[in-house]
Amino acid sequence: MLSRLIVSAAAVTLMSGVAFAQSSTVNGAAGGAVTGAIVGGPVGAAVGGVAGAVVGTAIDPPPQKVVTYVREAPAPSARVVVKEKIVVGQPLPETVVVTPIPDDPTYAYAVVNDQRVIVEPSSRKVIQVIK
Repeated sequence: MLSRLIVSAAAVTLMSGVAFAQSSTVNGAAGGAVTGAIVGGPVGAAVGGVAGAVVGTAIDPPPQKVVTYVREAPAPSARVVVKEKIVVGQPLPETVVVTPIPDDPTYAYAVVNDQRVIVEPSSRKVIQVIK
């Protein structure tokens, strides 16, 4: 009975998160809590909620002004080509030059394989590939 109550509460949390907060952190936490509760009961709900929030935070897109800046910024004169596929969530190789965004130092960009990508400067992790 307790596990059904927790699953129900987690489902309500999920629905309210979707309806009232368009934040991937909230959705990730709620989704993780529901999944964790189904698999592991109350402890699973707590662990799943935390894990879901972390994953949700990791995929928050950059602000539109950052995307616009990266689209319009001049490309470097040297063409950078790497064999590895550019994947969101994976770091760029150390050979790729990452340029900070002047108005928002929490982001940087690079042009790799003729693709513009937004990265997190400290980890070099790809946040978004600009199409």
